[in-house]
Amino acid sequence: MPLMQDDQIDLVFKALAHPERRRVLALLQRRPGRSLFEICVDSIAENGQPLSRQTVSQHLEMLERAGLLDISWQGRTKAHAANLAPLRKAAELAINPFFKKGS
Repeated sequence: MPLMQDDQIDLVFKALAHPERRRVLALLQRRPGRSLFEICVDSIAENGQPLSRQTVSQHLEMLERAGLLDISWQGRTKAHAANLAPLRKAAELAINPFFKKGS
């Protein structure tokens, strides 16, 4: 992965700042290839809380902008899967330096 710029790192952490987005990303890590409808249904099954299609769509848009989703098309249906590579890179660049020996 190429070097991340500060604004890209900020996007990753901003995307993860909302608890529902973290839940959606975790769900997509466990169950890749989910459609918007399937994510809405899964959120009810897993959390007991319904999320509207509009809310889930907005969360997916933010995760996609941060590079945290892989998107594929199954016919006319957009399928989503977690892509944790940007998160690993952002953590490496923004967080790990605080934990180096001697700091």
